[in-house]
Order: sequence, then structure tokens, then C-alpha cells
Amino acid sequence: MPKNTDFRSQSQFSTTSLDHSGSFVGRKIYWKLYAIENIYRVLIHSILTAQIGSNWWDIAVNPNIQKKAKEFKDDYSKRPWHTTPGNHFIYYAHLSHLNEIIRVNSHLFIELVPDIEEWMVKVETLRLPRNVVAHMNFPNSTDRARIDVLYEDFKNLLSSSSITSKVILQIP
Repeated sequence: MPKNTDFRSQSQFSTTSLDHSGSFVGRKIYWKLYAIENIYRVLIHSILTAQIGSNWWDIAVNPNIQKKAKEFKDDYSKRPWHTTPGNHFIYYAHLSHLNEIIRVNSHLFIELVPDIEEWMVKVETLRLPRNVVAHMNFPNSTDRARIDVLYEDFKNLLSSSSITSKVILQIP
């Protein structure tokens, strides 16, 4: 079986096929989604910290998003034996929440990322393929190609001079 074939396309179940599918997704796709999401979080955190200050979450984020992130974080604190997503509330925000944070604060991003609305659309196009992978499913070739392109786009955005010359990239 080719390693980039979904095990579910086989007529007979085999753990070998399952393993090949899983390792293909992990080796070729998952890590890029991980990088994209974290680049987006670092970008948001860095720009809003530069524009507002370290308390940007309390000032710039919709109270409903703050509440959902707090509830999510509280769920983890009730189970301290599990790994947590991170310390900052931004790690408890979904992609749609991250886009909403940018949308509401777009006036703070526009100078550094003039096409910020296009980036929000890119993230929105990533949401469904990301969910396919996050829910342990196999993305089709179109979604895999989309993830590849977006990964390169996000790396290039983060290293663009319009950002690196004006903002110190900070891990939230």
C-alpha cells in the first residue's frame, strides 16, 4: 500500500495500512498545521503586545472568547496530570476565535500586515482540513496541498521585513 493512502480506502482492514496512514499524516501534514497555528498565535500575541501591552488579552479580546478560553483552561486545571496547551489564554482559543481577535483589532494589524483580511480568509480555508486531521482523519490531496502552501505562506509572513523590523516576536 502506498504510504499516502487512507487506510479506509482498502477493502480489508490491516493495522499495517492504518500505521502507514497515520505516519503519513503525522510526518507530512500534522506538523505543518502545528506550525501554522503557532505562528498565528505568536503573530497575534507579538503584534498586540507591541500595540497594546502585555495585558492585551484583557483589553482586546471579546469577553465571550475570554470566557470560553477560561473555561477551557479551567478544565485542564481540574486534571493536572494532563499536559496543558500552554500558559497564555491564546493557547485555549480556537482558530475561529483567533480570527475574531484579529478582525476586531484589525486596525492594529493593518500597518504590519496590510493584507490582514486575506490572512484571515487563509486561516478560514484551513479550518476544515485542520479539523479533519485533528479528529484523526485523512485529508484529501487538495487539502494536503492547501496545507503545504499555507505553511510556506505563514513562514514567509512571519519572516517578512514589515513584521521583523517593527515587532519583536514573542512566545505567548
